[in-house]
Order: sequence, then structure tokens, then C-alpha cells
Amino acid sequence: MAHQIEPYQYTTQRPVSCCGVGLHTGRTVNLTINPAPANTGIQFLRSDVAGRPVIPARVERVVNTTLATTIGEGPHTVATTEHLLAALRGCGIDNAVIDLDSHEVPIMDGSAGPFVRLLKTAGLCRQQALRKILRITRPISHVAGDKSIRIEPYDGYRVSARIQFDDDLISEQRYSVEVTPERFGREIARARTFGFVEQVEQLWQNGLALGGTLDNVIAIHWNRRSILNEDGLRFDDEFIRHKVLDLIGDIALLGSPVLGHVIADRSGHELHRAFMQAIIDNPQSWEYVTFKKRGESLLRHVVQSTQTSGHRFAPFFAPVGGAMASRPVCAA
Repeated sequence: MAHQIEPYQYTTQRPVSCCGVGLHTGRTVNLTINPAPANTGIQFLRSDVAGRPVIPARVERVVNTTLATTIGEGPHTVATTEHLLAALRGCGIDNAVIDLDSHEVPIMDGSAGPFVRLLKTAGLCRQQALRKILRITRPISHVAGDKSIRIEPYDGYRVSARIQFDDDLISEQRYSVEVTPERFGREIARARTFGFVEQVEQLWQNGLALGGTLDNVIAIHWNRRSILNEDGLRFDDEFIRHKVLDLIGDIALLGSPVLGHVIADRSGHELHRAFMQAIIDNPQSWEYVTFKKRGESLLRHVVQSTQTSGHRFAPFFAPVGGAMASRPVCAA
């Protein structure tokens, strides 16, 4: 194994809350991450809507990938989900109900860092149910023009990515990381979203990015050789690290941890969605497994035949309904 696999599901020990603004609406958003029972998965609960509808964080719920990833259930949506989902997956959280009073997750500082700090405050709760992990057994690829993404068999979860821009500041950047809570928190979580100044100005004119400021977006100067943020970059290669963050957050919409090596070249949210659909459409190339400890070793058990599961992908996580589910029981 590339690293030790945690076989059990996790949720948070207690609810934690934050307040911020939506990147595109500029509206104040109150958000609470609540613990949830095993096999719940990640759910978004719109507490500002009558009936408090629940939207599962699943790829089949993706309704828009313009500028961010938006999921929906009927007429109700939640936008800009990728940073929070990356934090949850990066910290190893399988089950949570995200209560928010708007249709957009707050942008915070433009990274997953504030959500990681929030989850550390909440604490982790190991549950008594085993994880069901999506294990890649054969390579799966998706190509769109000069952009591509693929996943290969790998005894761990690794993400590698490349970007290429025609400017002096970014140019070509590459990054590869073993996605563990430690490395995600240290190398990826704090990388912020970015954009070219003229693009941000155009978004403003079209009524978008109304919450975007130098406090939550890296603004690339017109000269393409510097940024407008006075505090500078957090990493020399912060741009590719943020692309890896987005990829981790979007891949979390598969609904379970992944065993595989994701390799992306110039990818974005729509390519991520199409790639996840390619995984769903190729059930002969993956299987669901659980890992159970026996002493110091981990034993693998195939829990779902891929030949019969493709048409009902990731069937293990059930909605909890409009009301908050009972408090999860932590394993001793």
C-alpha cells in the first residue's frame, strides 16, 4: 500500500459554523457542518427554503459547471461546492449534513483552509461502519480537445495535474500529491482561487463574482507578470495547487473514497464532471471494496460486483430526509 488506509467511516464530533459571502452573489451565507450517521454521505440542507430540501453531494446531482460546481435537487441548488468538499475529503470525513441559508457555499478566503480549520475544531468521530471504497482496476480516460484526465490503478489516492497558460507568471506548472489529511492540510488546502483582472471585471459587469475581492481571489495583473494582492502568493506554484484542490473537491462527488491515481492535464469543472461520468459508464474498470484490520494488516473484501453496479452507482449512501438525522455513534 502507498499509505495506510483507514477502514472505518468518519464524521465530526460536534456541529461547527461559519459565516461568509458567496463569491458570485456577494450575499452573506451562514453555514453549519453537522455530524451525520454512518452511510449518510455528504448532504447539503437548504434551511432557507420551505421544507428544508436536502441535496446529496453526488455527481448525478451536478447541474452546472460554469466557473464552479453547482449541484441541485429539483428547483433547489447549491453552488461553489468544490472547496468545502475538498476539505471534507482531504480531512477524511465521510458523513456530514451541511446546513446553509443560501444557494452558494461561502468563498471564505478562496481556499479550503478555513474549512479545514473548522473541521479541526469540530474533531473527528470514527464510526462503527466500514468504508466502501471505489477501487480502480483498469485505466479510465476522458479527453476533450487539448484537455484530458484519466485514472489508473494505484494502492492509495494520488492526484497529479498540469496547467499551461500563455503568460510569464503561471506558464506551465505541475503538481502531484498523495492525498492524505496531513499532506492535504500542508500542501493543498491553503491554495486560493485565481483569475485575470479583466476577467473579474467582466464578471462584475455581468452580475457575477460580486463577492470577489483581493481577500478571496488571487488577481493576476494585466501585465501577466505579477498579482495585485499585497500579501503575495502563499506558494510559488499556488495556481496548480488550487487546481488540484478543485479536482479533489469535484472527485468527492463520486460519493466514496477512491483508490487510484488521477492524472489531469489542463482540466476544469466540466471536464471533471464528464470524467466522473466516464467512470460510472465503465463498471468493468472498478469495484467497491472494504478494508478491515486484522492485527497490523488490512484485508480487502470486494463488496459490490462492478458488473451489476454501473446502473446504480455508489448505492450505499442514503438520504437522511429534511430533518437532521439522529446523532451518530462514535466507535470506542
